[in-house]
Amino acid sequence: MQVVYRYPDIHGTEADMLDPGPVDEVARAAEQAGFDAIAFTEHPAPGARWLDTGGHQSLDPFVTLAFAAAATERIKLLTYLCVLPYRNPFLVAKAAASVDKLSGGRFILGDGTGYLKGEFSALGVDMEQRNALFDEALEVLPLHWSGEPFTAAGSNFSCKQTIGRPTPVQQPIPIWIGGNSKLTRRRVAERAQGWMPVTQAPEVMQTIRTSPAPTGDVLAAQIAEMRHVAAERGATIDVAYPYMDRTFQTDPGKDMDRHRDAVAELEAAGVNWLVVTGITAERAATLEFIQAFGANPL
Repeated sequence: MQVVYRYPDIHGTEADMLDPGPVDEVARAAEQAGFDAIAFTEHPAPGARWLDTGGHQSLDPFVTLAFAAAATERIKLLTYLCVLPYRNPFLVAKAAASVDKLSGGRFILGDGTGYLKGEFSALGVDMEQRNALFDEALEVLPLHWSGEPFTAAGSNFSCKQTIGRPTPVQQPIPIWIGGNSKLTRRRVAERAQGWMPVTQAPEVMQTIRTSPAPTGDVLAAQIAEMRHVAAERGATIDVAYPYMDRTFQTDPGKDMDRHRDAVAELEAAGVNWLVVTGITAERAATLEFIQAFGANPL
């Protein structure tokens, strides 16, 4: 089982995004502790009301992961997640290829369709078009990364014999898609390299407009089906499941037998990546959590 360390969210507007610790120092500590990837989310234009009622801030994930790459050697770099419909797909492709090139092939593009109506409005994107825009981006990204001339057209773009450079180290850069819907699983099976189920509190799940994450036999069946379809196109599917156990998040060295049993159940279902979300709010606590994980790995 490989493990992603997701940099802690900062909620509201009073605290600073970097209160949990400097990105370079945290990334190095995560790498040294044995984490396999580090992840950052994005919210480029969140509403004040949403932040005040539990929403979180974010750095730009591409810039931040490039900064983390410069401070590390091995750890993979994951957007968890990038909202594809927010951006022109050529800009996403260029940013992703740049981070992958500069990091020596360590980038993973974790994507989602988005859920904040006010953020769509602020960015000038029609939220009702998000699924169409998402699918258009999935078409363009591998064409851009190939380094070969291509022609494409979408709702808000068209190109003729365009070439994307630099080409990334990975061909293609792995695309992981977040969400729990049947549509998400179909996209993963047919077009992507990874699936990121979403697990949050019920009120958050309602806000982001998705069904609860599957568990047990249902999870195993869904993973098996996606991998079967993907195998027909010669692809493999990674599954990154969030481990949201509050005891582990607050004291990763405690009750480890129970945590390992829970992780073993996920692994038996086909999960091969675990996402651990930090909840620390200051540097010392963040480094203590990361070091505790290294001393008591799952």
